[in-house]
Amino acid sequence: MNRISGSLLGLIGVMAFGASTCALADNPLGLYIGAGVGESQIGNNNNYYNAYGYPGAFHNHDAAWKVIAGLRPISIVGAELEYIDFGNAGGDNGYYNGLYDYGVGAHPKATVLYGLGYLPIPVPYLDVYGKLGVAHLQTNNSFFSNVCPLPAATASGSCVTESRFDQQNTRFAYGAGVQAKFQDFAFRGEYERISSTYGDPNALMVSVTWTF
Repeated sequence: MNRISGSLLGLIGVMAFGASTCALADNPLGLYIGAGVGESQIGNNNNYYNAYGYPGAFHNHDAAWKVIAGLRPISIVGAELEYIDFGNAGGDNGYYNGLYDYGVGAHPKATVLYGLGYLPIPVPYLDVYGKLGVAHLQTNNSFFSNVCPLPAATASGSCVTESRFDQQNTRFAYGAGVQAKFQDFAFRGEYERISSTYGDPNALMVSVTWTF
């Protein structure tokens, strides 16, 4: 994921350089960059077997953040490249065949390429839009297991093991939002979601973008 994040930051830098060059021609592509923060919902949908059963199902909330690079060559169509970190959330769940899993956690992150469609509303400083795209989703999962039938766990912790596994998938992403524009800046409120067997990570975000 460090390589993906580095590539994304490099692309944002290239786009920013291109945007500054295009600014001499009044930025005909409508290039912009931005960032946002918000609250995410993360889960695991009780979807993974280990040698001792399920690690439990949970849905929980955490802080999320993202960076954005985009373009809007015409008023009703645009595109965005985004890196979003949904945060790290978890819970304690999961009796299975007399065994217990706890400390369940999931940390989804994604690089997303979106196409945006803007409603042609007659208000020049306001936009309402929808977004559809493809996400490269990485989900880091972890949990602890009591591998001895209860109540045979010992105080020394010899019956406890930690399991970690990472999943990387290409998934469908979608969202919608509204933004208010002031000079070269736009202030957004939006909802985003990625379809995944790992709880469909989603977030409500507030963002600011700067058009060069």
